[in-house]
Amino acid sequence: MTGGWLSLAASTARSTGVNVATGAGPGDTDRWPTAPDALVALQQRLSVLADPAWQPEDPQASVAASYICFRRGVGGPGAAGDRAWAGAALKLRGRPSRTVVVTGGVGGPYIPGLLALREGPLRCAAVSALDGRPGVLIVDATGRDHPRRAGLALHLGWAQQVPSVGATHRPLLASGAWPEDRRGATQPLTLDGEVVGHWVRTRPGVRPLAVHAGWRTSPEVAVEVVLGAARRARTPQPLRAARRAARTARSRA
Repeated sequence: MTGGWLSLAASTARSTGVNVATGAGPGDTDRWPTAPDALVALQQRLSVLADPAWQPEDPQASVAASYICFRRGVGGPGAAGDRAWAGAALKLRGRPSRTVVVTGGVGGPYIPGLLALREGPLRCAAVSALDGRPGVLIVDATGRDHPRRAGLALHLGWAQQVPSVGATHRPLLASGAWPEDRRGATQPLTLDGEVVGHWVRTRPGVRPLAVHAGWRTSPEVAVEVVLGAARRARTPQPLRAARRAARTARSRA
């Protein structure tokens, strides 16, 4: 699974445990509930779990990322069964990114605060299909910046039992001033008086990223991971690789 993309379509998706009609895996409802009230209950539990905080010795030794895209022309909140391409990438220090893509139907429409209902199982299948276990996972979704402090970036990290961070274009609920225009500058993002992430300037002259604490990561460690993975571009390199793989697979479908 090196150097390129792998599309796991209907004939082969069973090897990842994904149902291409629903995005769900058999026996997976404990990790990925299919009803809103069940997901809310799980998010409430995840928000207070006290697993040891992750303190990386080398946060760039093994970094993975998750990205998802949808069939062109899908507008609004979408619906259950919408076809999507979930890309995952694994970057090992000094090596090209390894990428996979899992395609299938998502679990439902987009509902703010309940993104895991729509995207969670398909993203999880893609990360599980990577040829290697990451040390940390970057997700283009929110983490602690969430009404129950357990957005999809945190949820996916917990499901994979991998420390995780979120990296998005804008916050979900948190707020904070932009940092000064230099690489590495940060400003806290707060929600109800709690720091849940930071604005991070990965490159001067471009919009900063909203970087979220996720599973077993603090806001400060999340910043360290994202800055280390975004050496030359605004977006962390593994996330760019996962995005490119997913979009390439979609274009070939």
